[in-house]
Amino acid sequence: MAWRVERNELQVIWEQVMNALTAHGLDDLKQPLELLLNEAMKAERVAHLNAGPWQRSQARRGHANGYKPKRLNTRIGALEVRVPQVRDSDWYPSALERGIRSERALMCALAEMYVQGVSTRKVSAIVEELAGVEVTSMQVSRAAAALDTELAAWREAKLPACAYVFLDARYEKVRHGGRVLDCAVLLAVGVTGEGKRRVLGVSVALSEAEAHWRAFLQSLQARGLTGVQLIVADDHAGLKKARAAVFPSVPWQRCQFHLQQNAQAYVPRLEMRGEVGQALRAVFTAPNRAEAERLLKLAITTYEKTAPKLAAWMETNVPEGLTAFDLPIEHRARCRTVNGLERLNKELARRTRVATLFPNEESLLRLVTAVIGEIDEDWATGKIYLTMKPNN
Repeated sequence: MAWRVERNELQVIWEQVMNALTAHGLDDLKQPLELLLNEAMKAERVAHLNAGPWQRSQARRGHANGYKPKRLNTRIGALEVRVPQVRDSDWYPSALERGIRSERALMCALAEMYVQGVSTRKVSAIVEELAGVEVTSMQVSRAAAALDTELAAWREAKLPACAYVFLDARYEKVRHGGRVLDCAVLLAVGVTGEGKRRVLGVSVALSEAEAHWRAFLQSLQARGLTGVQLIVADDHAGLKKARAAVFPSVPWQRCQFHLQQNAQAYVPRLEMRGEVGQALRAVFTAPNRAEAERLLKLAITTYEKTAPKLAAWMETNVPEGLTAFDLPIEHRARCRTVNGLERLNKELARRTRVATLFPNEESLLRLVTAVIGEIDEDWATGKIYLTMKPNN
């Protein structure tokens, strides 16, 4: 909107700005900018009302209602301005909108530093050094909360069809009801028909394991996840029942890496760990399923007398790790464990290590979503993870 300023008023404003520049020089532009902003807003209000202060006019479109002080954070420091008010109107000076955008840019920078894992103390120090503005931890938290709409949109976006889905869980400390609790972070990664890896979703909750897994898997379905031919996951509590309920006909590949780790709990003597690990590796790296089953049966027979609990465990659990043998040979190595999620977990650990303890589940979800959203973007534009055939 354009507005007129009388010549004598311009002269007064110009003299005030020049006096401020003479007194402070170019090293301190805050006072001249404050003068210019204040005068520009006053002139814009006059144009909006179509009448000057105390001016009687039939064309007047409202009445002035004083001023409201506002602290505006900008790249050259904090500006103290007086925002003109208008009675019975939602008018706001466009001259200040540019300043508001600068303030929003600063808030976005705060949120980005938070997402990158910078502590609130360091954020405050950085902003004070660059902009001359003190920032509290509460302001950093509010800035991070401004990301919620964007992050929620990513979590609710439509999903592509995926042949393989990898599921994993990690735990972070969260303050809840005056106590510090372990909060489950559920992650899902898929391989699309084009052979690209994509992060499908994340969920954070303190609910029961099965209920949490079931709700998470149902949310993936609701967002359009179809075409799943194999689910790869560890033996997380509640996951079996949830998976059977939501994806009843989809085969399950239990993570072979975790199976080898789990087996060590049933080894009766320390010196046996090496040979047990070697026996399981031979099973998992067999050229085909028949050979894997033969080697497993041999291992069970071997340990029936020397380690009966281990033999019983192997007979019940190890077959759950052989499903990958039904896949094309070129897919087996990458579909037999959840190690492909290692980058996700490492990056999450690096970012969450700074926070140590999250004040609530919402703050944890915010940070985790921002981190994995970045990784998903890289994967979507990156290299092919698996070469998929038309029927895969």
